[in-house]
Amino acid sequence: MTQRDGPGPERQSPGSTPQHDGGRSLSRGEILQATEEVLRRFGPAKATVVDVARALKVSHGTVYRHFPSKAVLWDAVTRRLLDRVHAPLSSVMTGPGTAMQRVREWVWVLFAAQRAAALDAPELFATYQALVGENSESITAYRAQLEAQLAQIVADGQQAGEFCDAPPAVLSHALFQATAYFHDPGYASKWASDRAEADLDALLCLLLAGLAADS
Repeated sequence: MTQRDGPGPERQSPGSTPQHDGGRSLSRGEILQATEEVLRRFGPAKATVVDVARALKVSHGTVYRHFPSKAVLWDAVTRRLLDRVHAPLSSVMTGPGTAMQRVREWVWVLFAAQRAAALDAPELFATYQALVGENSESITAYRAQLEAQLAQIVADGQQAGEFCDAPPAVLSHALFQATAYFHDPGYASKWASDRAEADLDALLCLLLAGLAADS
């Protein structure tokens, strides 16, 4: 995915130019929604800020006043997608059931959310894949948030005597890394496999057995 550091010339369709905003005020939400639609239409490799501005009927300078570069805009729209698809995880973290049950459910919900995003919004998911490949600081921070949720469940399990005694952050990181095949976008092409669900269930059985206090 080609990204730029700031405003400048971008691809334009023959015979068309972005319209000037004439002082029109735009919210970040409006720009992000338009960006999602542009990414769905053109894909992350071909979409430009000019395309987003054209969809909003404003100058691309108006978009740059909110997002100083295409890289920043792509990053923001990816975070918006992830916030939306991962919203159910918070409820699992604080929900009913034993910590053992919640760890299992949390990983399953994460896998289902990632798989649905890859299938339902492939162009947006491709942007996410590209950002992960570039080791985006924002994506790294987002993953840390997810691990923190898992660490909270682990800590609850330790307090209840379910899990072995080790720093929750260390255990949650190990769990997150061990299940990466089922949530890292680099493996998205494998998630439609007939074996994927059975493989995840078997892996969780193994991991949770090792996490148990009496293991």
